[in-house]
Amino acid sequence: MKEFKPIKEGKVREVYDNGDSLIIVATDRISAFDVILKNVVHKKGAILTQMSKFWFEFTKDLVPNHMISVDVKDMPEFFQKPEFDGNSMMCKKLEMLPIECIVRGYITGSGWESYKKNGTVCGIKLPEGLIESDKLPEAIYTPTTKADLGDHDEHITLEDTVEILEKIYPGKGEDYANQIKDLTLALYKKCADYALSKGIIIADTKFEFGLDENGNVVLGDEMLTPDSSRFWPLEGYKPGQGQPSFDKQYVRDWLKANPDSDYHLPDEVVAKSVEKYEEAYYLITGEKFDK
Repeated sequence: MKEFKPIKEGKVREVYDNGDSLIIVATDRISAFDVILKNVVHKKGAILTQMSKFWFEFTKDLVPNHMISVDVKDMPEFFQKPEFDGNSMMCKKLEMLPIECIVRGYITGSGWESYKKNGTVCGIKLPEGLIESDKLPEAIYTPTTKADLGDHDEHITLEDTVEILEKIYPGKGEDYANQIKDLTLALYKKCADYALSKGIIIADTKFEFGLDENGNVVLGDEMLTPDSSRFWPLEGYKPGQGQPSFDKQYVRDWLKANPDSDYHLPDEVVAKSVEKYEEAYYLITGEKFDK
């Protein structure tokens, strides 16, 4: 049996080269504030992978994506083990664009902090009188650079995006920059409307795109998971305050309230995190999570 070793390890994901494809494994690691916590959250990796699968299928009419299969039977024998079952995705190889495509439909987090100071979010002027967790008049696109492990992403403008991509793809930077902006906003609208009908507010999220061998823009990475998005319950939603969430904001809040934790979560916080991930999966897909 051929042995595989990751060619890349992120805070949560491990990437394996499978010749003409990649196998991306979502581990049970959890990160917050760009730090990998000392706990693992069991089942988390599988929930992230299966939720991405749902969204990739839901949006394939809008933009092609990199997913080939999440069935380990389609993968080399090395991956046909319990530790890879459910949390692994075989994907097309893409040349990933170095941009985090962030879209915000509600004002919260760092956006709210910025708005309170000067009425803007990532340099975008917003109407006066917004309160915390308000729905924005229309979703806004606030891209960032894609930092290496341990570094911080930096907010950039659409013009910066054009400049970055033009250096890599002379004559095509503006086209690619506009494509990924338009796709980000279109994906958010379709998916946020759907999630709302299922009782979940998607406050913000991020997408990543790459190019296939023909230079076409393809959606990659993960999609609309609790790791890459803020999910709020529609029931009880009340602007003017922070919202309870289905995502790792619960973990971030605990860490903020316990600065001496050394990034180690109590068992009950881990258990609550799993519950929130499973509940979000059930509401969105209509199915109870079963690895």
